[in-house]
Amino acid sequence: MENQQEIDRRCIAVLVDNEAGVLARVIGLFSGRGYNIDSLTVTEVDAEKHTSRITVVTTGTTMILEQIIAQLDRLVPVQQVFDMTNDYESVERELALVKVKGTGDKRIEALRVSEAFRARVIDTTLESFVFELTGAPSKLDAFVELMRPLGLVDVSRTGVVAIARGADGVLND
Repeated sequence: MENQQEIDRRCIAVLVDNEAGVLARVIGLFSGRGYNIDSLTVTEVDAEKHTSRITVVTTGTTMILEQIIAQLDRLVPVQQVFDMTNDYESVERELALVKVKGTGDKRIEALRVSEAFRARVIDTTLESFVFELTGAPSKLDAFVELMRPLGLVDVSRTGVVAIARGADGVLND
């Protein structure tokens, strides 16, 4: 029997009408019920149809996650809800900017690690680098952890975006 108390992670894509207050309603659903948001991204995906896509990463028990999806689906400005983790084979990516300060061996090691992760140097001074890195959230987490002892100064991350693999998409024509 499945353990209902096990905490799972879900990436949920929500197609909504692009109008004022929609994001507040979605966030209100989470905060009003005490659900945590690990990542949140929003952008317009179809200007002609005034449609935006909200991508939310959250965690909880299976029962809580199913409640979240059902409650999102009932919100008035919501067109469709997609469980990108369970219902689709999907690709998740995130962008991070990572600033590292260091000189000497630490500076050389930071560059070596960045090459292994395929991070690009987008700004440099005599004492610091800013790296640009894209990939799965776990890849970004690993990079940040390796940079900590090398002089990590700052991290800025976009949040997760996800898309279904294959020829089909979630936007309806």
